[in-house]
Amino acid sequence: MSQNYIRIAVLGDIRPGTMRCAHINGQRILLANVGGEILAADEMCTHEEHSLCNGALHGDLVSCSLHGSRFSLRTGQPLEEPARDPLRIYPVRIEGEDILVGL
Repeated sequence: MSQNYIRIAVLGDIRPGTMRCAHINGQRILLANVGGEILAADEMCTHEEHSLCNGALHGDLVSCSLHGSRFSLRTGQPLEEPARDPLRIYPVRIEGEDILVGL
């Protein structure tokens, strides 16, 4: 299945160690800059509909500010309860300064 890559941000928008949320084509995407690598995942916690952008980024892990579940932004897997379902992870491409996410 071929990915449709959509420009979602520019590299200067997301400093290393920070994250940003974007809404594109009805989807809420979390972007994180982990040591210069951009990772993309669903923005909403899978335990309860709560924005992970309100949480904290620690390396490639994001924690939910509501109940403390942590997720790997590389695999989407939850590392702590109460979340049990993984986040959807999106492929990322960089073209020049543009960040493109495969939806």
